[in-house]
Amino acid sequence: MLTSGDVAEIDLGFPAGHEAGLRRPVIIVTSQRVIDAGSNVIHVVPLTTTIRGFGSEVIIEPDGRNGISASSAAQCQHIRAVSTDRIEAVVGNVGAVALSHVREVIGLILDVPA
Repeated sequence: MLTSGDVAEIDLGFPAGHEAGLRRPVIIVTSQRVIDAGSNVIHVVPLTTTIRGFGSEVIIEPDGRNGISASSAAQCQHIRAVSTDRIEAVVGNVGAVALSHVREVIGLILDVPA
């Protein structure tokens, strides 16, 4: 069962331009309500260990729960919808605080009022 904030391994395919792509960890940002309803499409934010310092990135530090092995940037500017069939493995969960921060940055990018 998927949970909001899960870190999953996904193959995002071959990137075009500056898109995130290939096999990489992502954070599942879809609301738990939507996941629980059985949606077969979820929204994810890719993670990268290349930290560029963009305002659209949220830094996620490795810990015993999130399943990442190095400091990583959640690339909120690369949010995308993917099929749940793309999920290869769930390796951890970033927790409520980091998930909230990622969602806040997505809201700023999309100009969603708080």
